[in-house]
Amino acid sequence: MITTAVIAHHHRTIVLPPNRKSSHHSKIEEEEEEEEWICMVVFHVIKRERVDVAAVTTTELRRIRIRNRPRHPNIAHAVANSVLSVLALMSYAFLPIWTGIFKPLPRFIFSHFKFRNTCRVWCSGDRKNINRPENMEQVVADGAEVMVGDTELLQKKISYIRLDGPAKLQVIADFDATLTKYWVDGQRGHSSHGLLQQGNPEYDVKRQKLYEYYHPLEIDPTIPIYEKAKLMEEWWEKTHGLLIEGGLTYGAIKTSVANSRIAFRDGVIELFELLEKSNVPVLIFSAGLADIIEEVLRQKLHRSFKNVKIVSNRMVFDQNDHLLSFKGKTIHVLNKNEHAIDMAAPVHDQLGDVNGLADDPSSVKMRTNVLLLGDHIGDLGMSDGLNYKTRISVGFLNDNIETSRDSYQKSFDVVYMNDASMWGVVKLASHLCSM
Repeated sequence: MITTAVIAHHHRTIVLPPNRKSSHHSKIEEEEEEEEWICMVVFHVIKRERVDVAAVTTTELRRIRIRNRPRHPNIAHAVANSVLSVLALMSYAFLPIWTGIFKPLPRFIFSHFKFRNTCRVWCSGDRKNINRPENMEQVVADGAEVMVGDTELLQKKISYIRLDGPAKLQVIADFDATLTKYWVDGQRGHSSHGLLQQGNPEYDVKRQKLYEYYHPLEIDPTIPIYEKAKLMEEWWEKTHGLLIEGGLTYGAIKTSVANSRIAFRDGVIELFELLEKSNVPVLIFSAGLADIIEEVLRQKLHRSFKNVKIVSNRMVFDQNDHLLSFKGKTIHVLNKNEHAIDMAAPVHDQLGDVNGLADDPSSVKMRTNVLLLGDHIGDLGMSDGLNYKTRISVGFLNDNIETSRDSYQKSFDVVYMNDASMWGVVKLASHLCSM
């Protein structure tokens, strides 16, 4: 079998040309020698931060013994075949040229094999003789009904993000029906905006009438986007005005959340904990009210996370907890994206700023790999304004499964159906953050 080996060290990839096996060794001796050779070469990649073939002689390599053997013998054998010839033929000066020609190689099988948690080896060649990669639906599934559109593309995206590491990753998530359940106790769960009861029935009715007028305009496909954006801003500002005029208090928010039918998906706490441990920021985008979302987090999760920031409309209260105004520009359904980071105000003082990101907006935008979570195809626009390198999009298809599954599968990389838990995303995020 002829194979091509690639040694990847951090962001450098070194392509080693193919070679055939030697035939004058016994099979056992050959396997042991090949396994030893690849360990030696990986040791030098780690030790020297380079592969200087002129300096690394055969004799020198044979003196080296390291305990960490490859975890996958077939891959070790395939890579060793290439290493045997390349040590005598290639110099360090020629390697960057070879790398520039063959990187990226298009037909990699993206399975990772770790050496001292520093170097990874992939092998591409005769696919019939190489163990196939893990099924992508197994990477993202955890007992849920899941669809993966393009498995090969998803494999590549996962590998690219893992190579860059958690320092380049951010998570962008919608709130309602994405982090929260669509169904709660057999009934449609409340949204963060819909749960609010002002404590003044007259103004609750007025806000409902605004909804009945503007919502059909929101979903009307014949209205140009720039006109619709003006209508949405008009709707949001009128609603905010009614909240102020009707005397909304923070106490009413607490009571509304306590009496609401809203709950987080199973696994959300574990997802936040994993991302917090990996120092991956989570941006929760919402066209609703940040103060309500924070209260939901407080009452339902009973804790805060230092890596979570809420990008939403934020209120200003007086000393008596009466609503006075709103901070910043209005965030509505058509500008709920990374442009809104600069519009978002600091976290509410009542949370003691514990939810604030350590990263400022500019540093968050430097994280060019994105894991995006949403429940509508329109949520894909949340990454607008970010010049991302790689994005994995995850959609939650909660209702109308049969009529929407094709469009969701075409739009998202991964789709969870029937109001699934968050455990599949936890598994995927753990895979992305592993080194």
